[in-house]
Amino acid sequence: MTHLSDIQIAQAKKLVHVKNIAQKLSVNEDDLEMYGKYKAKLPLSLIDDAKVDKNNLVLVTALTPTPAGEGKTTVSIGLTEGLNKIGKQATVVLREPSLGPVFGIKGGAAGGGNSQVVPMEDINLHFTGDFNAVEKANNLLSALIDNNIQSKTNNLNIDPRTILWKRVIDMNDRALRDITIGLGGTANGVPRQDGFNITPASEVMAILCMASDLENLKKRLGDIFIGFTFENKPVFARDLKAENAMAILLKDAIKPNLVQTLEENPAIIHGGPFANIAQGTNTIIATKMGLSLSNYVVTEAGFGADLGAEKFLNIKSAFAKLNPKCVVLVATIRALRHHGGAKTVDYNTPSLEKVTKGFKNLEKHIENIRKYNIEPVVAINSFISDSEDEVNFVIEKCASLGVEAVLSEGWAKGGEGTKKLASAVVNVVENKATQYTALYDWKSPITDKIEIIAKEIYGAKNVEYSKQAQLNLRRIDRLGFNDFAICMAKTQKSFSDNASLIGRPEGFTVTVREIEIAAGAQFVIPILGKMMRMPGLPTIPASEGMTIDNNGVISGLS
Repeated sequence: MTHLSDIQIAQAKKLVHVKNIAQKLSVNEDDLEMYGKYKAKLPLSLIDDAKVDKNNLVLVTALTPTPAGEGKTTVSIGLTEGLNKIGKQATVVLREPSLGPVFGIKGGAAGGGNSQVVPMEDINLHFTGDFNAVEKANNLLSALIDNNIQSKTNNLNIDPRTILWKRVIDMNDRALRDITIGLGGTANGVPRQDGFNITPASEVMAILCMASDLENLKKRLGDIFIGFTFENKPVFARDLKAENAMAILLKDAIKPNLVQTLEENPAIIHGGPFANIAQGTNTIIATKMGLSLSNYVVTEAGFGADLGAEKFLNIKSAFAKLNPKCVVLVATIRALRHHGGAKTVDYNTPSLEKVTKGFKNLEKHIENIRKYNIEPVVAINSFISDSEDEVNFVIEKCASLGVEAVLSEGWAKGGEGTKKLASAVVNVVENKATQYTALYDWKSPITDKIEIIAKEIYGAKNVEYSKQAQLNLRRIDRLGFNDFAICMAKTQKSFSDNASLIGRPEGFTVTVREIEIAAGAQFVIPILGKMMRMPGLPTIPASEGMTIDNNGVISGLS
């Protein structure tokens, strides 16, 4: 039996006009800003805080994943289809994919199988240009900084050695991590060290995702910390009068994008920060837009719950006063085998012994979610290699912890395969939902907040700070940024900062290598272990398997 690829399934779908999707949200066609027939921008005027507070937010996260990921987006879309199947009005709200993973190791991020958002190719590629706008706004500030250093008049006297701001590009390009610019003579600027981050890890992306409206976006952009003058005075983007020009470049990017699922339910897709090196969730604006227009909103946070969910709950929910009523923990049997010691070649080989051992990883995530006073549901994302014994073990083991675990078959069956999961989520929302509580107070000292995350969520015994990190802490204190949130940059492959420590490691120490400042986003970024904010491509990039024919039909994008 031949199985269709994700892109073949998506291309076989006859899409309905986006105005028909908008009607399901009671949005008038005149309010839409069309990007062709199947994509549209939604105006911020549709956000209604009273409805946001009344409607139901469900967060989808996962256990610590294998390199291929465990299907959070697929489950999020499938769950939305399932909720609509059982009579609930539901919208999925997701992040926009980055071209780095699309052409690198992971492929696309529009779901999979019969649980996808479409038009899949557009969403995975340039979409409505939001990433491009973020990149241009970021690099405009870079150009303004170097122009000011070069200028003989109107010079802020910036010390080039202290500049922390980096350029960005939405591609995995390790050669750009550390570069030297301004070479070739005096007309080409002042030589200095610089570097690139990937666009989803940029502060401009973080700011877009934290902003409440255009005015707030502008203020946050002005608050970006650049570096110091030769007199050791801090310099911000507002000192370069950069915030208005940057906001102009983002005037359309701030508006959420409306598309559809394969079952013609609404999908809002907006913002795209990575969860291992940024806050890993869509924009506050998009989440509030969904909650203004739907009774149920399903959203996801990247990688394992120790990364995306931790940041969603401690940063996004705390700042925006969101109240997630249920957390869906996505687990796969192959990931449990991995955490039980299975090598990559054995991921698809049934082993109840390895699943039993690997369950410790999922159990820790369950414990962590309950620390926020939220009840989880476990979604076992179904794979053909799962054995009945392994699945039943997970269901029974979760039941012994008071957690319902449900087989999720959204990839194969769409909404029909997730109705049981949807019912389990509704049961928690309607009967068990408690008031979400953040894990730490933003006003606590930086080191206290870092230790709470490291010890409570990761299970670390100690936190150590390098000399560079200690200098960074003194700088944060001097700048008055102690009441910022914490956005940890850590490997997604382990609870620890060591990717090789699978399962549920204990007694380990995490090392804070350095701490970056994202003053506009109002968080600091402790970088743990060997994390990089510019990934590299694998030996065989996903791009090598992609083709486009003379009619513009794309193949190999997944």
